[in-house]
Amino acid sequence: MNILITGTARGIGRATAEYFLERGHEVHGMDILPAAIVHGHYHHHRVDVREPETFPADLQPQVVVNCAGVQDSGADLAVNLKGVINVTERYAVENEAVRAVVNVGSASGHTGAEFPEYAASKGGVIAYTKNTALRLAPRATCNSIDPGGVVTDLNRCVMDNPRLWERIMEMTPLKRWAQPEEIAEWIYFVAVNNRFMTGQNLLIDGGEAGNVEFVWED
Repeated sequence: MNILITGTARGIGRATAEYFLERGHEVHGMDILPAAIVHGHYHHHRVDVREPETFPADLQPQVVVNCAGVQDSGADLAVNLKGVINVTERYAVENEAVRAVVNVGSASGHTGAEFPEYAASKGGVIAYTKNTALRLAPRATCNSIDPGGVVTDLNRCVMDNPRLWERIMEMTPLKRWAQPEEIAEWIYFVAVNNRFMTGQNLLIDGGEAGNVEFVWED
C-alpha cells in the first residue's frame, strides 16, 4: 500500500515509517527536517504541515498517519491540531483511495496534564478524529493512538533527570515508558489490521492515567 506519514525525521514518526517499510509498503514521509531514512521505498517531502499550499499534489495514499508534532513551542495548536487537519482534509477527505487515517494524539488530551496549548492541541486531535471518522465512513476508518510517555529526544529533559524520572515512574504502573517502535506497532495494527473500529481514541500510557488511589478508613 501507499502510506503517507508526517513527522518522519525522528521519534514516533520515524519508527512508524520504518515499521511500514519493513513490511513492504511504499512510504511517503513529510517533515520540515531532512530525511532520516534511506530506503528504496521511502520518499521524503520536506514541507511544513502548517502550509498546505506546499503539499505534494500527486499523492493518493491508502493510509494517512499524522505523527508530526511539537511541544511547548508557541506553535503547538498550529502544528499539532491544524497540521493534522490540513493533511487529513487534503489526503484523506479529498482522496477516494484512502482506507485508514491514524492520528497520534496524547494522553494529555485525555487528562490535561501538560503544557496548556499542547494539551489543548491534543484534545482537539481527539475530537477531530471522531469528526473525521463520521465523514469518512463507510469507505475508511479514522482513529487516534494517544501515547503517554515515550522514549524520544523530545522527552530527554525529564528522562535524564533522576529526581523527575523517579516521580514519573511512581505514577506509572508498568514502571517504564514505551519505545517508539511499540507505538508504531499500535499504529500499524489500527491502520492495516483493523477493519471495524472507527472514531476511537486509544490511550497507550502504561496505566498512568488510570493510576488512582482509593482512600478509605480501615
